[in-house]
Amino acid sequence: MAAKDVIILGIESSCDDTSAAILKNGEILSNIVAGQRVHEQYGGVVPELASRAHQQNIVPVIAAAIKEANIQKSAISGVAFTRGPGLLGSLLVGVSFAKSFALALDVPLVEVNHMQAHILAHFIKGEKSPPTFPFICLTVSGGHTQIVLVKDYFEMEIIGQTRDDAAGEAFDKAAKLLGLPYPGGPLVDKYAKEGDPTRFDFPIANVPDYDFSFSGLKTSMLYFLQKETAGDPQFIEKNLKDICASYQSVIIRTLFKKLVKACKANNITTVTIAGGVSANSLLRSELERIGALENWSTFIPPFEYCTDNGAMIAIAGYHHYLQGNFVGQDIVPKARLAF
Repeated sequence: MAAKDVIILGIESSCDDTSAAILKNGEILSNIVAGQRVHEQYGGVVPELASRAHQQNIVPVIAAAIKEANIQKSAISGVAFTRGPGLLGSLLVGVSFAKSFALALDVPLVEVNHMQAHILAHFIKGEKSPPTFPFICLTVSGGHTQIVLVKDYFEMEIIGQTRDDAAGEAFDKAAKLLGLPYPGGPLVDKYAKEGDPTRFDFPIANVPDYDFSFSGLKTSMLYFLQKETAGDPQFIEKNLKDICASYQSVIIRTLFKKLVKACKANNITTVTIAGGVSANSLLRSELERIGALENWSTFIPPFEYCTDNGAMIAIAGYHHYLQGNFVGQDIVPKARLAF
């Protein structure tokens, strides 16, 4: 008798992207993401506007995911959702819908840690085999920067993290100072490709162990631009590419300095990256370059699984489902959710 297919609906609503995915036995059948352009005029995510947009988007996004997957709602085995970390109002929309949907279908409800899901995106079935345990993952996003020792699907230990601002936030803050539209991180990467990374000097914070700090780097960028534009109002326009390249280079060098140290100390040679900033071209190329020097087995997620998406929630939910890790209808979102 053939085993019954496990079909998971994954719902992601932690910040400003409403996403839903359908996963069947580890393979993604659909992955729909609706962004929120309303935040562009403010230069960053406005929590109240984000939660309202989620309310508008969640029903059509889930309907589109089910339609694209070409399944009936009755075929869904379980509903996985992001419980946290994230913006409380945004999370509340996703959690509430997931609870109602699971109740209506009479299927199990599965909570997912957003940061663990970023890491587990590597286990979505694709052309390349997934990493083998144990491995280290550098998880880099707008809200988090972590070095995680991954021993099993849900046995993860944060061995290093930022003590203040995340690397992604440092990218976006610099972009705002440079007058680039939100989200600015990808634009810094774009202009950096044509710039000289040695042109300007920005500091690398001296933080113990495997931790990071990016608040000082942001401040140095502010003071640098204030000084240079005071003498030449067109300074940014004339030097944008070199500024972006120099600033980006410092962030990436900081990340890999600690990553190499952590891998050597823990005798790990399988290394992955995850999170929104894992879409950064320099981060991706440096992982391959340094990986070759250090004799690492490296894993880089496809672009569609880097930023927040329902597919990563679905794959995490799938492995929770297989282990029987279900939650009840009394579950509530948590803006701060530890591993």
